Amino acid sequence: MATQEMSKVVAASRMANVRYAIRDLAVVADEVASEGHKILYLNIGDPCKYDFAPPPHMIEAVLKAMRDGHNGYADSLGIKPAIEAIHGEAERNGFREVQSIFVGIGSGEVIDTCLTALLDPGDNVLTPSPEYPLYGAIMAKLDCPANAYDLDEDNGWQPDVADIERKINSRTKAILLINPNNPTGAVYSKRTLEKVLELARQHGLIVFADEIYDKLIFDPSARHISIATLAQDVPVVTFNGLSKAYLVPGWRIGWAVATGPRDVLHPYMGAVHRLLRARLSAPHPFQHAIQPALEGPQDHLVEVCGKLRRRAEITVEWAKRTPRVKLVAPKGAFYAHPSLDIPEDDLAFVTDLLKQKHVLVVHGSGFGEKPGTRHIRIVFLPQEPVLSAAYEAMAEFMRERYS
Repeated sequence: MATQEMSKVVAASRMANVRYAIRDLAVVADEVASEGHKILYLNIGDPCKYDFAPPPHMIEAVLKAMRDGHNGYADSLGIKPAIEAIHGEAERNGFREVQSIFVGIGSGEVIDTCLTALLDPGDNVLTPSPEYPLYGAIMAKLDCPANAYDLDEDNGWQPDVADIERKINSRTKAILLINPNNPTGAVYSKRTLEKVLELARQHGLIVFADEIYDKLIFDPSARHISIATLAQDVPVVTFNGLSKAYLVPGWRIGWAVATGPRDVLHPYMGAVHRLLRARLSAPHPFQHAIQPALEGPQDHLVEVCGKLRRRAEITVEWAKRTPRVKLVAPKGAFYAHPSLDIPEDDLAFVTDLLKQKHVLVVHGSGFGEKPGTRHIRIVFLPQEPVLSAAYEAMAEFMRERYS
């Protein structure tokens, strides 16, 4: 019997704009590694791949939860002890007018849910340039155009508030801040945050504050300030989680704290909660680590920030002595975003660096950048000998390529 030949299943056209530079480049690294080369990975912000381990009391809490039978579905917004612990820390940090707290499958799901509940096709969110690529991927999925504002490299990578104001239009619904910043390592000043709040206030916008690195400040001159603590009349949704400061990215536990006027936030939070109910719950046993994480010993942070401080110093020292490299010293998180004075695009640079010297960094154009500029994002989590070897290989690559 003749059968009809099936046509190809075609992906949605909007998927053409979905990119995730950090992992896309790893495919090339796998090819290089398959040829027998040892790769020096400076590309993924996963502390567990290096010499960082989660606090033991968190592991014990999860094991106990599993043994005690907490292996089924949890409440859609999160288990009660976790919500109470997040609320308690938020209040200790100065959050007021807390309207909702919810736990998600990593901060990525929380962010996706909040954007999905807010935006119709054609709406936009002001996102930083350079940005963390997750946001652009979600916006593309939602058929929402990019509306990027500049981070000012000449001003310590602070948001260019004048550029934010210029970019606001009739379809703008929110302003996104990533503070401490990925990919630049910047920590935003109180003055900058207050200016952003004033714009949000004037234009009736919600502020999304990605603060997943808030505890990883290693520069003694810097202090992290949550933008939600500076105003109670502006709706703010603050994203955070266990992944970075508590060294368990694979547990996929993130959360959001929504603050501001109840009557302003109520319809939107209702939509967010409906989406959360539809997906049932975040991983149940791992939620039992939230309370011991936030309320238990914080000793590990001293060690973590000490390591990051020294590794940031090594990175800054390399940039200072390497021709064609200029770096704004990072103050938090574990990223550096140096600019390169090179006559080619930065994707070609990082691809050939990987193939020839077996060092993997990420091209700045994968995060968005001003036209005509060239950058790379470095993750300086690896141990000091690995960093030193990688930086020497990068310097050698540049000498050979541009001499």
